Order: sequence, then structure tokens, then C-alpha cells
Amino acid sequence: MRQSKQRQSNQPLKALGAAIRNCRLDQLMTQQQLSDGAHLHRTYITDVENGLRNISYLTLQRISFALNFKMSQLILNAEIILLHEEL
Repeated sequence: MRQSKQRQSNQPLKALGAAIRNCRLDQLMTQQQLSDGAHLHRTYITDVENGLRNISYLTLQRISFALNFKMSQLILNAEIILLHEEL
């Protein structure tokens, strides 16, 4: 039962990571390009996209700025992914 709860609690992080990845790929951007633009390490971006990091508001702002994409739209896209369980 504990794994089930943990898995559920990671779903929003996975959904946000998928939304970020989708946006990055739509722009034909590499993880390295995103990490350079956001001033974050590439492996950090990998962890975010895989739902392994619970990022802060400021980090989300840096990522959205580097993607030239609204934070609110990233969150909306994550909610849509979460509702459709496209993880």
C-alpha cells in the first residue's frame, strides 16, 4: 500500500516533467539548451522531466523563461496530462 501512495504522490511531478519535456521537444530544444537557458545543470533537467524533482516556483519560472512559455500554461498542460494519465 505504501508504494501505491508514493506512486500517486509522484504523479503530479511526472505530469509537470512531461509537460516541460513536451514543450522542449516541440521547440526542438535539447536538454542541454534548456539547462543553459535556465542556468541549471542538464542532469537536473533530466530529473525534472522524469518527475524525480519537486521543483520550486523560482525554478519553474527559470525553466518557463528558458522555454519562452508561460508558467501557467506549463501547469495547465501538466493538469491535462495528469487527467489523461499519459505518463
